[in-house]
Amino acid sequence: MELFDEDENQAGLRPLAERMRPRTLDEYIGQPHLTGNDGLLRRAVKEDRLFSLIFWGPPGSGKTTLARLIAQETKSYFTSFSAVLSGVKEIRTVIDEARDQIRYHQKKTLLFVDEIHRFNKAQQDAFLPHVESGLITLIGATTENPSFEVIAPLLSRSRVLVLNPFSDEELAEIIRRALADNSRGLGKLDLTIEPDALAHIVWSADGDARAALNSLEAAAFLARSTDPIGKNIDKTVVEQALQKKALQYDKKGEEHYNLISALHKSLRDSDPDASLYWLGRMLAAGEDPLFIARRMVRFASEDVGNADPRALTIAVSAMQAFQFIGLPEGELALAQAAVYLATASKSNTLYTGYGKVRKTIQDTGALPVPLHIRNAPTRLMKDLGYGKDYKYAHNYENAQVNQEHLPEKLQGTRFYFPTDRGYEKIIKERLGEKRKQEKVSKKEEGGGLRPPPLQEE
Repeated sequence: MELFDEDENQAGLRPLAERMRPRTLDEYIGQPHLTGNDGLLRRAVKEDRLFSLIFWGPPGSGKTTLARLIAQETKSYFTSFSAVLSGVKEIRTVIDEARDQIRYHQKKTLLFVDEIHRFNKAQQDAFLPHVESGLITLIGATTENPSFEVIAPLLSRSRVLVLNPFSDEELAEIIRRALADNSRGLGKLDLTIEPDALAHIVWSADGDARAALNSLEAAAFLARSTDPIGKNIDKTVVEQALQKKALQYDKKGEEHYNLISALHKSLRDSDPDASLYWLGRMLAAGEDPLFIARRMVRFASEDVGNADPRALTIAVSAMQAFQFIGLPEGELALAQAAVYLATASKSNTLYTGYGKVRKTIQDTGALPVPLHIRNAPTRLMKDLGYGKDYKYAHNYENAQVNQEHLPEKLQGTRFYFPTDRGYEKIIKERLGEKRKQEKVSKKEEGGGLRPPPLQEE
């Protein structure tokens, strides 16, 4: 198939989000780290040095649009299919088409695979020889982490590019452009949109350009059906179109963030009544329940941590329960989780400890893994000392051994300092006993001095 091969009548039947896809990179709004003047994609297109890519980003972040633009501007033959609907048979057909394009038209083939993470290993393997030979340039799109969902050989032959959700300002500009465009957008309707109505569409889209344009299209239809000569889209129309009452907030969404901040701080300060109130306020205002659930999952690790390890399980279970039940019954699962989190023992030592880990890695780089804890699956690795002198804990009393696991430069460094609250008190006692035994063992072995921990206990 060739890009944009359809007549005007067909184009008019497509949804607004599809009609408003940018036709050139210059029309594209967002992802400046990729499409800006010095962006990787713009340089690759300009120099016609296309390479296989994996676009990793949330829904509506422009993955499909960018793939089409790359094909259009490099004059490549573009073909696409979804991993949900296609298999190895379809891949073979695409490969045959790619050979014909080279043979008869001297065109490179750009293959776009939506939801590539849904392909199994055998299906992903089918791409490898053709990507490696250059017969096809593969662009895969995924909302999942490619490190876990795309096979390593295919990943090593591709560049992973991260796409960010669209900012509020970018979404607002996309909406304004759709309202003004006479040929593909809603320009012929001569509609205007009030600032608070625009802000509500942007907020409800949550970084998703497709969702924003779908909402605009619904609001425009409702505005004209209610008043055929009407020219204005106000907040009431948008609320009716989205079936979602607007939060009371300004253009920058200040009240939206005030409410989630109030919930977070009420949970942190162990106030179940206030936690329930702010949860109810957000849900009543039309907040996405899954946004609240995600924040509570984060809270379970950041502010509760190992003081109550069950908190994370309960928060995740509440999110899954809501996804399973939906509104309105699912709200009770969120309320249950909120009360549990508010009354749980609190500790932020995981949060602060992991922050130190990230800072240390940034400062010290990729330090080598100590030889004795490296994997040694081959004879060569064993000969090089991989795994030598490793002590298997289960062969020792109480499954406790005295050996180093950090890189040599960091040996003796401590990141995690458990508190005396909740289950962390037990963790602290266990670690204290273990370290006491290690000191005795080191003294008997004549161990030398080690670097101090990151902070004193």
